[in-house]
Amino acid sequence: MQFSQINKGVVMVADNYQYGGQAVIEGVMMRGRHHYAVAVRKQNDQMSIYSEELGSYTQKHPVLRLPFFRGVIALGESFVLGLKTLQYSANQLMDSEGEEELSFWEMTLMIIFALGLTLLLFIALPLFVRGLVGRILHGTLWRNLFEGLIRAIILVLYITVISLLPDIQRVFAYHGAEHKVIHTYEAGDELTIENAKTKTTLHPRCGTSFLLFVVIVSAILFSFLGEQTIVMRFLSRILLLPVVAGISYEIIKISGKNQSFFLWKALSWPGLMLQRLTTREPDDSQLEVAIMALKQVLTLEEKNNILPIQKQKAERCE
Repeated sequence: MQFSQINKGVVMVADNYQYGGQAVIEGVMMRGRHHYAVAVRKQNDQMSIYSEELGSYTQKHPVLRLPFFRGVIALGESFVLGLKTLQYSANQLMDSEGEEELSFWEMTLMIIFALGLTLLLFIALPLFVRGLVGRILHGTLWRNLFEGLIRAIILVLYITVISLLPDIQRVFAYHGAEHKVIHTYEAGDELTIENAKTKTTLHPRCGTSFLLFVVIVSAILFSFLGEQTIVMRFLSRILLLPVVAGISYEIIKISGKNQSFFLWKALSWPGLMLQRLTTREPDDSQLEVAIMALKQVLTLEEKNNILPIQKQKAERCE
């Protein structure tokens, strides 16, 4: 973790926290230890910024900060926060176009549709294909591994198809902007468009990499399950999702911190390659939005004196 005090001409760095975020509609959300901020570029080229304090359960209950548990909580909290910031970004654009904001029921229907599509594509469809080849593929172990392979293929195909849509390409460009700005921050550089341009759009702690780890871990975990009925297979995939998420979170957290070690770097490679589909090279205006979101978070963290500084790095700002 690190934050920039531009007006004092120094950049102070603390390594005990990893900042992150996500792309939203025409914007970027950045998340810190206790705060988050979302910046959105509206149709009139004005920027809207909203920030709020986070109420993480891991801060209230120390036991939830233990390995594995923190991954399950992080997944749930990220899902809720992601939906909240997506709704905010959508409402900002609709407001600038003179349209009504999304209602509670409209948002609820969208969530139900998204969850239903996820269950269909990544649980029901792989199980259906597994059933088709079950007659020629002998052994429960190989059938379970084949199911995992089908799930991975579906993930890549799904991302490839949606990446062809112009609106999704815009979101992926903001995704690239988020990564570039995080890289700039982690390098201890001043948060400027010029510095961010030099960074890569790929990041080892990306949610895309997390999804790939979920697919791989689930394939390995489910391979240990014995023969089950189709109903039990469907339910086990859902009920074991927190276990899969917890393990995947720990892997991506460790690999993100230890990129200098060849083993963790190798584990990150497939996810980085998949990010070539989910990120695009952003323009200056998109980088500006990502920078504004991160600066807002860092300002709030500093005001509340919740940045434990472990080491300092002075750097002159031009």
